Amino acid sequence: MKLTEDKIELLSVGIDVGSSTSHLVFSKLVLMRNEFSYSRRYEIVDRRVIYESDIVDTPLVNPTTVDIAPLVEFFRDQYKKAGIAKEDVDTGVVIVTGETAKKENAAEIIELIAKDAGDFVAATAGPNFESLIAAFGSGATIRSEEEKKTILSCDIGGGTANIAISKDGRVVETACISVGGRLIAYDANMKITRIDAPARKILNHLNMDYEIGDVIAMSDLNKIAEQFAQTMIDCLLQKNNNLVNELLMTENIEFPLDEIDEVAFSGGVGELIYSIEQNNYCDIGHLLANHIREKVKLLPFDLYEPENKIRATVIGAGSYTLQVSGSTCFLDEDSVEFPIRNIPIIEVEIDRNRLEKDYVIQQVKSAFKRFDIQEGQETVAMYFKDPVRAAYQNLKTFAIALAEAIPNTVKNNQPIILIFERDIGNSVGNVIRRETPIKDKLLSIDEIEVKEGDWIDIGAPLVNGQVVPVTVKSLVFSRAS
Repeated sequence: MKLTEDKIELLSVGIDVGSSTSHLVFSKLVLMRNEFSYSRRYEIVDRRVIYESDIVDTPLVNPTTVDIAPLVEFFRDQYKKAGIAKEDVDTGVVIVTGETAKKENAAEIIELIAKDAGDFVAATAGPNFESLIAAFGSGATIRSEEEKKTILSCDIGGGTANIAISKDGRVVETACISVGGRLIAYDANMKITRIDAPARKILNHLNMDYEIGDVIAMSDLNKIAEQFAQTMIDCLLQKNNNLVNELLMTENIEFPLDEIDEVAFSGGVGELIYSIEQNNYCDIGHLLANHIREKVKLLPFDLYEPENKIRATVIGAGSYTLQVSGSTCFLDEDSVEFPIRNIPIIEVEIDRNRLEKDYVIQQVKSAFKRFDIQEGQETVAMYFKDPVRAAYQNLKTFAIALAEAIPNTVKNNQPIILIFERDIGNSVGNVIRRETPIKDKLLSIDEIEVKEGDWIDIGAPLVNGQVVPVTVKSLVFSRAS
């Protein structure tokens, strides 16, 4: 990390363990103080990929288990090739995506690779979250702002097609369907080595009766690939037929087709859509790409080729999921072990003009109830927009009420995580420490953009403990108004 008073340069790594392939990128992130922010918070102003790793097939022990040891060794080797030690990396994200997220040892993959790579935040990427980061990583979301266009992006990997609508530099809607190049695979003798559940549905639809070990004709593989392609195109056209509904992993997009200007494809299969090269993975990836290339003519929008294709997800993970808190936080570093992962956001609605102890307690309890969360049973992050101003008596009322509203959390000595939209985190944290029984495991973080329904990962504090990196995972998207 390079640091001056107004500028920070961070080295970030994004690691993606996907259905077909695994790889990483190193990115340089530049943060500058925002002179127009009251707290002069740091904001990311530039992102630049400085190293792209080799791409390796995700190794499997069997159809339900990833072989972790060679994966760890691969990533260690890529660090060496890049000339980067894990101590050099300031922040990073490890994500397990697509069909790999369903493997029996997905959680173990995350834990071991994240620790080995530098103890970073990590996640099994939900289908909507993967769609989000792929849209950013491909460049579609930035293009939507720069070109003033609404863009449908579709990242097609080994097991899933992750769909996003980007408008005005924001992802406004996401979806995911089980269409990918590795859902059925075979060996050099055309013997089937892999049939994932979505491929079984296509086989049933086509009245084909194949099992692992059977020899399959290339003509049948071509029919399977064509049906997958047609189903995905139907999904993009919002035709909710039986196959689309069976393969959808989320709700389908509901965005007016006549408002979409362009479509872009990324991911491993997306790479092949813009190329006539054949892959050699003994799967249907190249066949699927060929059929999509032809059927995309059915879509009522222009096709364009994005800046990043096969690496879209990993670039999005390493460069675009990160936010940095304001520099007026209260961070109890000594009693909290970082990183903190997979924390749900619950929004507590407080009208600061009605600030009284009983009112605050009631609003906190109501927020827990709305999420069906039993207070004290799990760690959550309570999000407040503008609950209190920096007059000491008001801060004291807020602090005492908050402590009394979460007695089980305090009794169980769980981390207490508060997120504020305004730059008031440090003031709230200090008053809580002085005026309540809460003496440790307190994080009062400000100037982070989240919403109810998000999940967050919190990395170790940076810049001499002034700020924390936060990965915001928006798992649910609805129509933008």
